Amino acid sequence: KSPSPRQNMPVRYFIMKSSNLQNIDISQQKGIWSTTPSNERKLNGAFWESSVVYLIFSVQGSGCFQGFARMGSAIGCEKSQDWGSAGFGGVFKVDWIRKESIPFQFAQHLLNPWNDSKKVQ
Repeated sequence: KSPSPRQNMPVRYFIMKSSNLQNIDISQQKGIWSTTPSNERKLNGAFWESSVVYLIFSVQGSGCFQGFARMGSAIGCEKSQDWGSAGFGGVFKVDWIRKESIPFQFAQHLLNPWNDSKKVQ
């Protein structure tokens, strides 16, 4: 069930690539995430226009998804010192649903029609 009052709106999915596993660990421990400013407008739009936004996390080069979460708040202006990179924007809440590595091979049947029907990974 969606926690959102926007029950009749679509569900959105985004794959969030991280440059390292440490950021995923921080997110899972603290229930927060931060992304680049170029992603913020797209994610905030999806948060306000969708019943729920799912974020599927993967560390670049890992060959796995590290789990998935539901976007729990819009992205604010507050930044976090947890990430250690000056390239990130505001922090937002995430509610982790599953925290485990899932090899891409288990999702090879999923194709993204908005990305030339390439595999989702």
